[in-house]
Amino acid sequence: MLQDIRENAQGTIAKIIIGLLIVSLSIWGMDAIIGGFSGEPEVATVNGEDITEREFLRLVQMESQRRLSRMDSPDPSLLNEDQIRKDVLESLIQQQVLIQDADSQGLALTDADIDALITQMPQFQVEGQFNRDRFVSTVRNMGMGVAEFREAMRKQYVVNQIRAGIVQSGVAANENVSHLLRIQNQTRDFRVVTVPESAVADQVEITEDEVQAFYDENSSAFKQPEQVDAAYITLSLGALAESIEISEDELQAYYETRADDLAREERRAAHILIEDGEDADQTMATLQQKLADGASFADLAQEYSIDTVSAEEGGDLGYAGRGVYNGAFEEALFALEEGEVSEPVETSFGVHLIKLEDVRRSDVPPLSEIEGQLRSELARERAEERFAEIRTQLADSAYAADDLAGPAEELGLEVREAKGITRNGGTAPFDHEGLVRQLFSTDVVEDGYNTELIDVGDNVSVVARVREYRDAQQLALEEVAADVRASLKAQETRAALSKRAEEIIAGLESGQSLSELGAGDWVRYEAKSRNDQDAGAAVMRAVFSLSRPAEGEVSYGQSVSGSSAAVVALDGVNEGAVDETSAEFGQLEEFLASLEGQREYGAYQQFLRNRAEVERP
Repeated sequence: MLQDIRENAQGTIAKIIIGLLIVSLSIWGMDAIIGGFSGEPEVATVNGEDITEREFLRLVQMESQRRLSRMDSPDPSLLNEDQIRKDVLESLIQQQVLIQDADSQGLALTDADIDALITQMPQFQVEGQFNRDRFVSTVRNMGMGVAEFREAMRKQYVVNQIRAGIVQSGVAANENVSHLLRIQNQTRDFRVVTVPESAVADQVEITEDEVQAFYDENSSAFKQPEQVDAAYITLSLGALAESIEISEDELQAYYETRADDLAREERRAAHILIEDGEDADQTMATLQQKLADGASFADLAQEYSIDTVSAEEGGDLGYAGRGVYNGAFEEALFALEEGEVSEPVETSFGVHLIKLEDVRRSDVPPLSEIEGQLRSELARERAEERFAEIRTQLADSAYAADDLAGPAEELGLEVREAKGITRNGGTAPFDHEGLVRQLFSTDVVEDGYNTELIDVGDNVSVVARVREYRDAQQLALEEVAADVRASLKAQETRAALSKRAEEIIAGLESGQSLSELGAGDWVRYEAKSRNDQDAGAAVMRAVFSLSRPAEGEVSYGQSVSGSSAAVVALDGVNEGAVDETSAEFGQLEEFLASLEGQREYGAYQQFLRNRAEVERP
């Protein structure tokens, strides 16, 4: 692929295509290429209401980012875009059905309700206080406008009201709770006798013919996959920072420039916020006159401010340092003397009057206490300045080079080697799927090119090339005979142990004793719960899988591991205690009721979905 791009980028066909694009854009504009829209296109219509393409694509992008964030090594090429689009569209259809149902029931939120919800959300708060700048930036980072976010909250909240109502209506019968607790708290009385591997050792013999037959029948399991040995260069921000030396003079200068930050100053502000409209100037003039006449700033905030949350506290916004508020707001706040009120300040939220209530500062720690921290910070800052530049240089240099020695020497980096990398990867950095996929591409394996520069982690990039390629090959019997023999021995040992356990159980059921069967002695366990580990997890699973024995009788079972078998004799089952007034009973009752409520809500969703009329273009 890379070779095709290299050869065709300057070709005649490419130049013709680019020329046609330029002509089309210059004559008809962008709509000639992507088409114009008289209205917003839709991806589906649910009961006559459209799901817009813009909303759909935004959620597709968000879902893609969410799935990438769950990967250990995020790689967009691993995403199944078709499945994501399908899942997102179905979720939007289901959401639309639920919103329509909420509307039909008259459920709605007022603007004041939405304000209250937003201001209580921790992701929009700074030091426990709602921060409008944080709110706006967070929403914009989600790819939404403020109005769009508010509308999404309005819809989702009423849907959640219906969901909560149905889920909370779930009921669990007391008898069902008691029955489960009796099973959960049940204990059992049993005996165990162990059959060691040595008891069947004389029955296990692996012949050469058996080894050969197993190898022949399972030859595909004894193949060495194709492998490559690779040379690679790693560019790491951390390593780059470690290589940067910081002199004492540079450290002292950096300490002095950081003094203000290290002695963090926080200011407690109060504000009165009004809408930036035609009457804003008159309202501000009125407020300033009332303040001049001695009116309380807090009282005026309660009366005039449209920031309803802070208004209830007299406009108080709490303490905050630099970097929290809008630029204009921060500039005005940090120019005030304590107790002083600013002139009107315009921001994207409206027009503010700002009052500085208090200032608090922390002392600057001595350089000796934070020398290591500052040295690392300064080295990393300088490394960050160089990293992007060096990364670009490495990408360009490696793309054009016939090996990695030249780019490494040019940039002062080290060429390393990794051996035995398969298509399933290898040791880091070849545990990154995208890098391994590039390494095994035709361009790299057959044509001898370097890989592209691949980001395998945060601020870590790798470029590699194949030094040696080895085809998949069948391993000779001599190379795997020991493994085959060990595998066969383990299989036959387990089979012999299981057979011996069955013989012991048959003898016991016919009335024989362990001594008559030559099977050792019983170890007795009384009133053991299913979580008890005295007899071992495998034995306990066998004990609690046995059916309850009839009065005066015994139920037998077995548990076989690689080196021994356990014969289990279940003598009795003790019902678990149930106290309907206990916290355990209440918790299980709530859990079962919640499960029932969720089941009912799922059925309700499916009912609405089945009844909906959905059209897709």
